Amino acid sequence: MNNKRLLLFLFMGGFFIITILGLYLASVGEPDLLVLLTCASSLSIFFVLPLVLTGYNLVYCFRDWENITNRKTVLAVEILTLILGSVFTLLLASLSDIKFKADWTATLINNQTHSPIWPAAWPAVRLCLILGILGYLILRCIPLRKMPPLVTVLGISSMGAGMVMCVAWILQVFSIDGIECLLCLFPFNCVLIGVKIVREKAADWKKIEEFEKRRFSNPLLERLNQKMMDSATWPFQAFLLFWPVIGLCLIVLSLFGQRPDNLIRAWTETSDWNLSTKISPPNVMYDDHYLCTVAAGGHRPLVKPLRMGVRHGHPVTVNRQLCIANAFEQLLEERLPRFHRGLRNFYDTYGFPIARRIRSPYTADLIYVLMKPLEWFFLAILYLADARPEDRIWMQYIPPVPKTFTK
Repeated sequence: MNNKRLLLFLFMGGFFIITILGLYLASVGEPDLLVLLTCASSLSIFFVLPLVLTGYNLVYCFRDWENITNRKTVLAVEILTLILGSVFTLLLASLSDIKFKADWTATLINNQTHSPIWPAAWPAVRLCLILGILGYLILRCIPLRKMPPLVTVLGISSMGAGMVMCVAWILQVFSIDGIECLLCLFPFNCVLIGVKIVREKAADWKKIEEFEKRRFSNPLLERLNQKMMDSATWPFQAFLLFWPVIGLCLIVLSLFGQRPDNLIRAWTETSDWNLSTKISPPNVMYDDHYLCTVAAGGHRPLVKPLRMGVRHGHPVTVNRQLCIANAFEQLLEERLPRFHRGLRNFYDTYGFPIARRIRSPYTADLIYVLMKPLEWFFLAILYLADARPEDRIWMQYIPPVPKTFTK
């Protein structure tokens, strides 16, 4: 079985297994074939296919490259990994609770986590990643016959800078129980591809080495030439050349205000992660099931937070709109309990799905503005039906005073 058929067989096998599993689970309830096939296709594309590509890259990384003849399949798997890996990782990162612009000193909301890379050191990390991409393009796009050995070693060193950042990312975010484990899959594949290319180029050079030999009359140049022509020493030479490359990068970064140790501080000046050395302030909790509570998390000049309160046992940001809405609901519960239960059931059915999609402070600002007419309506009802409306409003979300016992 050739590689293309094996890739198709593994992908379809994963799709078949997920479909059978879905049919078994759907037999408990009301099976919907269209929804089932859609879910199976999505799981196969976003879960089975990345694992299949990772398996291929892992196998190619350690195979004997002198005996591999079907290079087109290898290149197709490599390109597919880079394209789909980039898209899937960006999609996964956007769906996670990681705030990549949040420094460790920032106060976040609910389950949000700070950036795994210190935001001030992003330029240093980006430069290393750019070097890695350039090194990959040099080694992959320029034929080995047209590339001097020193350029090849320089390309390996540059690609090594990007591989080091991938390893640092894996060490930083890896976690067994969480979405962070999936965020390590693409960097892991990038490291495998880098190792595979180095072994591939070393094996290819052995085939053309006899035709590319040059002699120098100078003994020193001849000795260096023999060293550079030996592809077995390319990884070691690339390791030695890696440090001048990094040093040159640090000099360039210092011209733009970056500190020389930012490549290390990028991972340590963080919170919530494996290599972090900082302790961030505790997250502010608010119930994102309720529109008014979410709106209180908008920008301060607009939503005008008053104080911190307590809801369901955890602290929440409280503004006047939130207090008025909760006071109105409390009044309904006291005066019209049956109507309140019906209204609550209606909101739980249709309001929760809307509130759960509010992730941005700008969206919270929009909700706050849209809720203004209702806020005025609630306030009018409170002033018509309550003898002390402002007292009721002010008492919302205030924690209960603990009881004291005296002899």
